[in-house]
Amino acid sequence: MKKKLLSLAAAAAVSMSANLASADELTAVSFGGSYGAAQQKHMIDPYMDKTGHNILFENYSGGVAELKAQVESGNVLWDVIDMEVIDLERACSEGLLEVFPQDQLPPGDDGTPAAEDFSEEALANECGVGNIVWTVLYAYNHDTIEGGEPTSMTDFFDTATYPGKRAMRKRPQVNMEWALMADGVPKDEIYDVLSTEEGQARAFAKLDSIKDDIVWFDSWSQAPQLLNDGGAVMVQSANGRFFAAIQEENKPFEMVWDGHVFDLDVWAIVKGTDKKDLAIDFIKYATGSKPLSGMPDVAYGPTRQSSYAYIDESIVPKLPSAHLDEGLKASSIFWADYGESLGEKFNEWLLQ
Repeated sequence: MKKKLLSLAAAAAVSMSANLASADELTAVSFGGSYGAAQQKHMIDPYMDKTGHNILFENYSGGVAELKAQVESGNVLWDVIDMEVIDLERACSEGLLEVFPQDQLPPGDDGTPAAEDFSEEALANECGVGNIVWTVLYAYNHDTIEGGEPTSMTDFFDTATYPGKRAMRKRPQVNMEWALMADGVPKDEIYDVLSTEEGQARAFAKLDSIKDDIVWFDSWSQAPQLLNDGGAVMVQSANGRFFAAIQEENKPFEMVWDGHVFDLDVWAIVKGTDKKDLAIDFIKYATGSKPLSGMPDVAYGPTRQSSYAYIDESIVPKLPSAHLDEGLKASSIFWADYGESLGEKFNEWLLQ
């Protein structure tokens, strides 16, 4: 009987240890590639070293479908998620994310209160904390481009002057804005026009003009390869993907800033996670001055002003923040309102 009790006690201890290990572990998802590597280096690994908590760091392709499926089924596998603001607005409004206690964010390393240190956009949504300013632009390959060197969004849609395939991410966001820009709509009128049936039809008509030359992809990770192997002569991507290929692999790529659509990424907490307190602790650390200052490694700008004290001044001109006048700020409010309906129209258009 004594041996049996000891055995049961040992089993209980093993079970408790397993539960403690599980409680001490966080699953975070982000976009992989050079961006994920920078987060691993400047946020994930330092946090694990400092706290002893383990983080499973996994990739996802964006959007809200996987997140929604987890939350609605009650089978929550992720705890922390790096999201584009376009997706954040929708996910927050649909109750797929926890409200983040922004008043708990620590001050910058220079003592500036968080509310003053972060950019206004970084704390604009109650469900997340902005960690980078990034953009979607296109690039071409000097070795494969024909017809000269494209410099504008109009050139992206000009297959007569610049023959060849264009590669674009398979979703309406950015593509619809680009189509209207190329069709002559001023940047400050894009979302007003796109909110009308006529404006949407105009965007699809412009996309129709190059539809036979579009190569669709699902993940930013595919973009540099498509440009490198000749799968397309102009390729859309988050700027960091091209920056890494140019800086680290000496690829003959040229980024075109005209018409780029810039936005933020945010850290958010998945609704229903049983690791909420640990998730809050991680995000507070990951959005500190020093961790955020590492993101220019992949050409993304930090969301805290205090982070710039740690950044080489020569890098600053290569960040999206140096080209804001040439671009368009993505409207997360527009996409929260119209994302679902335009997504359906976009998928129908793809099948036509």
